Amino acid sequence: MANIHVLDQNTINKIAAGEVIERPASVVKELLENAIDAQATAVTVEIRDGGISFIRVTDNGCGIPREELPLAFLRHSTSKIQSVEDLFTVSSLGFRGEALSSIAAVAQVEVITKTSDSLTGTRYQIEGGAEKGCEEIGTPEGTTFIARNLFYNTPVRRKFLKTAATEGSHVADLVEKIALSHPEISIRFIQNNQNKLHTSGNHNIKDIIYTVFGREIAANLLPVETKSEAIRITGFIGKPVIARSNRNFENYFINGRYIKSGIIMKAIEEAYKPFMMQHKYPFTMLYFQIEPELLDVNVHPTKMELRFQNGEQIFVAVRDAVSHALSQKELIPEVVLDEKKRREEERKLKQVIQERRIPIPEPSPQHRMEKAPEHADKTVLQFLKDEPVPYEIKRPMPSEPPALRMGKGAKTTVRTDEALTALLLGEPVKEPEQPEPAEKATKEPEQKQETPVPEKQGSAQLDFFEEKLLEQKSRSRHKLIGQLFDTYWLVEFNQNLYIIDQHAAHEKVLYEKTMATLKTRQYTCQMVDPPIILTLSSREEVMLKENLSCFTDIGFEIEPFGGKEYAVRGVPDNLFSIAKKELLMEMLDGLAEDTLRGNADMIYEKVASMSCKAAVKGNHHMTYAEADRLIDQLLDLENPYACPHGRPTIISMTQYELEKKFKRIV
Repeated sequence: MANIHVLDQNTINKIAAGEVIERPASVVKELLENAIDAQATAVTVEIRDGGISFIRVTDNGCGIPREELPLAFLRHSTSKIQSVEDLFTVSSLGFRGEALSSIAAVAQVEVITKTSDSLTGTRYQIEGGAEKGCEEIGTPEGTTFIARNLFYNTPVRRKFLKTAATEGSHVADLVEKIALSHPEISIRFIQNNQNKLHTSGNHNIKDIIYTVFGREIAANLLPVETKSEAIRITGFIGKPVIARSNRNFENYFINGRYIKSGIIMKAIEEAYKPFMMQHKYPFTMLYFQIEPELLDVNVHPTKMELRFQNGEQIFVAVRDAVSHALSQKELIPEVVLDEKKRREEERKLKQVIQERRIPIPEPSPQHRMEKAPEHADKTVLQFLKDEPVPYEIKRPMPSEPPALRMGKGAKTTVRTDEALTALLLGEPVKEPEQPEPAEKATKEPEQKQETPVPEKQGSAQLDFFEEKLLEQKSRSRHKLIGQLFDTYWLVEFNQNLYIIDQHAAHEKVLYEKTMATLKTRQYTCQMVDPPIILTLSSREEVMLKENLSCFTDIGFEIEPFGGKEYAVRGVPDNLFSIAKKELLMEMLDGLAEDTLRGNADMIYEKVASMSCKAAVKGNHHMTYAEADRLIDQLLDLENPYACPHGRPTIISMTQYELEKKFKRIV
């Protein structure tokens, strides 16, 4: 056996670097977080070759004093905490004191920095953990970190890096997330001398969402805002129509830190469950403010995970906040017949914006980066930020789409960037009030006849602020047209055609009716002969014993049958025709997987879901009276817009779309 000995400092540093620095994105993350902790209001990130050969992060923060520069690259040196007690109240993004030493251990690092009270700055060089030089230099206030040739002294680690394009995409994704987590900071990202991202730092989250994710998502957002004693949640969630097939669009930030949390993930998906199909995941952009003493952020070297002191309370708060936001809107998907023409209209509108684009000014010396390419332009949301431009918005006739028109007519001075953003997102443009001339102030204002503007057409979900289809006050004006394909019922209301899936709608009615019955204990038990015999594993047996009272409360009669077998002698009467061994095993599996939710609630939902098998099927003829009764039942539901499996119960088509299809509107 080899003798025990202490590793040399160089080896220790490289091992520590392996825990913190996995790839170029890890370097960018640590340097960006340091810039934010230094109270920077503007940060520029520049990479080449995916960050493998070159990374530069420049900020206008407080800088590092000359005498502290060598200390900054020692392991466990930090300005964020003083003692172990500070770990329980830490509010900065970084605090471990491992980032700079880990980066310097595997890269060639150069730092240029200046504090506000210094006449000159300092240029400090360190490679592989060894100091190479320190000199005085003229530089603006702030700090620039340059990391070259990542893993140059650990070739094995370098071999495991992906292609430059792949590594660059990881850096871009990280910069976007940090830009989203700090809308108050202007962040610019340059990749291979091309501007990829530039946020304004104007605190407007929706602007950044538009810049990063595009028009479709920005136009289908619902605001979230709630506050309790221990937690505050703000931000946006996406309507179910923009669901994705993975969880990459579930974003949430705790005290300005981008993290991943199983508790928050489950809470979000639990709230979306009635609105979304299985294996689909929502878009979220949620910001949490939680008292630091209720968090443990010292869980993982990369600080991507944390622990909650009150996990169940967090779960309930997130689930209720998201559910409340979803329940406030009528989420009926709108069907657009002429998708190709809609895309052409959008292209023409964007062309107007393209023609008005102006180049980004030359970067200031403070950013200390190479000249941006000549074709680099401002994004739409930064378009003409500096000066108001007079323009006229012509109210279109019903036969023409909304358009931005420049002309000699009556002009209104508005912020052009806000107007264009509103038009692109399909939102109404706010026209500022104009002061009246003194000689006309006493006159009565002229009555102008305004032509109504047609509703926004697109693939977004309808959002009716005044009248909803499924409201009691609207019920008398429903015009039930008839049944289509023995499956769908057609309803005319408020210049829209609504199509109701009778199977999905009846499923939802039965589901909520069964849930209400189970929760009020209004059930009857039906005996099963012969009994259903369950053979359980040790874990399943434990779950059954722990939750036996829940099963008994809703009408099951279960008793030991010898060994690890149990006999199910009675089931709730509404499940008698579908009570199978698989149903009970599925319930036990669900209990084992979902420990955050109330066990009784999970069992109720599973029973209610199975009871939906009794719903009327497609290709079944219903009478007008039956369809009318089904619509009445939908009116009483909390969420009538999706079946228990997430499929829509109702879709709509506007009169405008139909008339375009029949060429009444060109």
